[in-house]
Amino acid sequence: MSVSVQEADFDAGAEIAALSAGRDDVGAVASFVGLVRADKQAEKVGVGETAAVQAMTLEHYPGMTEKALDAIVAEARGRWDFFGARVIHRVGKLLPGDRIVFVAVASAHRGDAFAACEFIMDYLKTRAPFWKKEETPDGGRWVDARESDDQAAGRWQSPQK
Repeated sequence: MSVSVQEADFDAGAEIAALSAGRDDVGAVASFVGLVRADKQAEKVGVGETAAVQAMTLEHYPGMTEKALDAIVAEARGRWDFFGARVIHRVGKLLPGDRIVFVAVASAHRGDAFAACEFIMDYLKTRAPFWKKEETPDGGRWVDARESDDQAAGRWQSPQK
């Protein structure tokens, strides 16, 4: 299990390959890559108006954030059988199209890999201590938690094993 919080970009293909390198018991690797989007529809500026995101800046508390990510992966490990997981979350200023997050899980079977990967991503959106500020043509604003993210994470409230 490995987590990283970093400014540098990552190579998703290399990260996926590393999860199964030298192993013949891995039957599945499920992965997710999140990108910064210039979403003109998501953030309402005023009645009928929208503004495109030009950049996003992510802040965190070093040490605390990595511990929170480790705890999320450990919780997934307690629910599903998998051999390894890799989580990378970027911080700093990112532009639309930039990779922001990577989650991958290697297991013997696809069901465990898919479920654990989705769980980790849902919990990253709701439990990981990151602060996001979007920059639009109208200025910057801190991003509040979304109800849809809370609902997605809420479905994991009972153990899945």
